[in-house]
Amino acid sequence: MVKIVKFGGSSLADAHQFKKVGDIIKSDPDRRFVVPSAPGKRFKDDIKVTDLLYKAYNAESEQEFECTFDTIKDRYQSIIDELNLTVDLTEEFEVIKKNFQDQISEEYAASRGEYLNGILLANYLEFEFVDPATCIFIDEHGNYDDKKTDPVLSKKLSEVENCVIPGFYGFVVKILQKLELSLVGEVMLLVQSSLNVVKLNFMKTGQMFQVS
Repeated sequence: MVKIVKFGGSSLADAHQFKKVGDIIKSDPDRRFVVPSAPGKRFKDDIKVTDLLYKAYNAESEQEFECTFDTIKDRYQSIIDELNLTVDLTEEFEVIKKNFQDQISEEYAASRGEYLNGILLANYLEFEFVDPATCIFIDEHGNYDDKKTDPVLSKKLSEVENCVIPGFYGFVVKILQKLELSLVGEVMLLVQSSLNVVKLNFMKTGQMFQVS
């Protein structure tokens, strides 16, 4: 039985939480597909990375932007350093910075949190990272394009043993509609549909597993 697992932001807030998540995933070989969130709060008065991304994108001054952007970079670098990951986000941050300065969209800004965390989690788990923009598509009207997505996503998932796939998708980045269980529920259902044999496991703080 192939399982998809989803972890919330507090479950992936720092290196310590990454280790707990890794233990959960490795405890069951059927947990082959992982949907991550952006790093959440590490303590009560902490700021979630998604909120920092919005703040950087909407910064009213260069100083505010640089300060906030550096804070975001530091959050991810601390995870890399503490887990001794073999990944460098320098080029990713250069692309993100340019797109923020070009004001590409707030949706793009929000999506980068779990995109970057997905890269780190994939490296830590030694899973393949799958960028949803390469295999899940929306049309020019902002609607899910099943005819284009189904064959591409099915082929991609059939080629990987394990993968991490963030829950934002499309060449034109678009935030998915919130489902009751998860913002990324729609992506999980698309993966389920492509595999046809998936049991969904929602690994989110306060749900199936308490990761704290």
